[in-house]
Amino acid sequence: MTAAQGEVLVRARQLRKHYGSLEVLRGVDLTVRRGEVVVLLGASGAGKSTLLRCVNHLEAADGGEIWVDGVPIGFRHDGGVLRELRERDVARQRADIGMVFQRFNLFPHRTVLANVTEGPVQVRGVPRREAEARARELLARVGLADKVDTYPDRLSGGQQQRVAIARALAMRPKLLLFDEPTSALDPELVGEVLAVMTELAEEGMTMIVVTHEIAFAREVADHVVFMDGGVVVEEGPPEQVIGAPQHERTRAFLARVTA
Repeated sequence: MTAAQGEVLVRARQLRKHYGSLEVLRGVDLTVRRGEVVVLLGASGAGKSTLLRCVNHLEAADGGEIWVDGVPIGFRHDGGVLRELRERDVARQRADIGMVFQRFNLFPHRTVLANVTEGPVQVRGVPRREAEARARELLARVGLADKVDTYPDRLSGGQQQRVAIARALAMRPKLLLFDEPTSALDPELVGEVLAVMTELAEEGMTMIVVTHEIAFAREVADHVVFMDGGVVVEEGPPEQVIGAPQHERTRAFLARVTA
């Protein structure tokens, strides 16, 4: 990571989120530097996906703050009081934060090319011809140059997820969020998606990744955060958190997922 990349891009402080009486996030802090890959590990229900969704305000935190590139996400300061932004203003912020979901979330009635083109045209105001040229470049990059006119239901899960990554990249985001991007894939398709993510990491894309792919976390992550019960239990470089975990809960989790 270069010195320029080392600037803080994402800063979350004392995030809290509850659903009724269930407190899913209990004072979580997170710092992500520009060009870093941060992997969130933990069992289901640990709060990883909720934390990720709070970063782009798909979920509104009940306490604490999130800043991306120096801008508070989802809220504004008004006389010392935090007030939630209107949805159109939040949508403008989200344009800089790409997200790749577990279930792809492609438009089924649109071709692959149209799926990747729609965001830049509708949100960024990019001329359609320019957006389509960029989409074709990105689809070639993820190995799908020959699928531009195909509809999602004619693609494998791995191909659909690669389209989803191209769609996120088409917005030229500052930050990419991945919410268990391989968990819905058949095992033989996982590698093709992880290969694209690894290439993005090597090119310096800032990423926060929720995954159970321990080998990916060990090899690609700059920083690993292990969560349990809505709190950060342990964090550090992968050789520390995965290779020599200090906390019993971390050791127990890694023993289960690597068995």
